[in-house]
Amino acid sequence: MSPLSPQTIAARYIAACEAELDALKPGNVHRIAGGHRMEVEAFETSARVSAPHITGESRSLGRRVLGAVRATREAVGENTNLGILLLCAPLAMAAERGGDLRAGVAEALAGLTSADAADVFAAIALASPGGLGSAENADVREPPNVGLLDAMRIAAPRDRIARAYTDALADVFAIGLPSLAGSERPDLAPATRCFLAFAARFPDSHIARKYGSERAELIRGRFETLTKQLKANANPETARAALLDLDHALKSEGVNPGTSADFTVASIFAMSLSGGLKIDEADG
Repeated sequence: MSPLSPQTIAARYIAACEAELDALKPGNVHRIAGGHRMEVEAFETSARVSAPHITGESRSLGRRVLGAVRATREAVGENTNLGILLLCAPLAMAAERGGDLRAGVAEALAGLTSADAADVFAAIALASPGGLGSAENADVREPPNVGLLDAMRIAAPRDRIARAYTDALADVFAIGLPSLAGSERPDLAPATRCFLAFAARFPDSHIARKYGSERAELIRGRFETLTKQLKANANPETARAALLDLDHALKSEGVNPGTSADFTVASIFAMSLSGGLKIDEADG
């Protein structure tokens, strides 16, 4: 893969965010049905204002994430994209360098410094105080006493995005990309297939933080049941009704599989950077 310009990377990032919002993702924010007192427009604005910060060859990963979180908070006043930014920043760095995207992500994460830790801790505290927890030497409300990768390793057992930093975004490449490229259920948007792949396979970290691990596992099981139902019935109208039924139920319960949605954006972004998925690019 040839190196991509900052303008191209920013445009593909915005397009990935838009594609995820277009897809029916049960329990999450999307254009088809509202919920969680959150508006699609806030996520669209967040994508636009954060895009200039996630790219730029002279920027470290930490500066990208912190700059994007600050811009988002100033524009919409809430955390709409912290997980997206943490996953997409190393992808953007890899695309700037060119070559194999997965190897580039591993290289970017291997090069993290103590300054990256300070900036990412500040970004997490600004977006969602205590997001990495309060384990010894890893409370984001305090200056870091460990490197960023060490902090992510501490959080990895309870947070899928932290885990992604320890395995070079393995879930994006092993689960997200195949689900986007798969030919099963062509009536479903690729982003819907991708979201379901994550939601049915792993307890969602966002749900676990809010409701506990047992509730997160129960929700995962409901997604697994849904995916089995979809495979057993090829009728597009029946599939859409089943997706909307679960969407309504989860939103009524206040349950949002936000981490699954974050991985969906990152997967779309990764595939578009590597040229494997054509999506309409917004102006950078």
